[in-house]
Amino acid sequence: CEVPINFAMAALGGEIEVPTLDGRVKLKVPGETQTGKLFRMRGKGVKSVRGGAQGDLLCRVVVETPVGLNEKQKQLLQELQESFGGPTGEHNSPRSKSFFDGVKKFNDEMQRSTPQKKIGRESNREKI
Repeated sequence: CEVPINFAMAALGGEIEVPTLDGRVKLKVPGETQTGKLFRMRGKGVKSVRGGAQGDLLCRVVVETPVGLNEKQKQLLQELQESFGGPTGEHNSPRSKSFFDGVKKFNDEMQRSTPQKKIGRESNREKI
């Protein structure tokens, strides 16, 4: 299932009701939840055809962008945007450092785990 939430709930966290086969169930959404995150609700899915336990229900959270904002809401969002450090919000983005930091971390780990060989004549000579 797909469950829409507003970005305030995605940022701060909260509870939402999710429709299941047995009725509506509360789902706790942790703060800083990103759009597309999957939540598994154990035992709330479809029952097995061959008998046995009931399956799990996977719910994907979709963060919706608000529309029809009044002036007060626009002003508050503008202040929030400025507190992020500009329109891109690089300081608060979960992706701002991930790629290059990951490459740097990978290179550092490779250098630590790979023994360094000396290249040239001196490394091939035997010491007497």
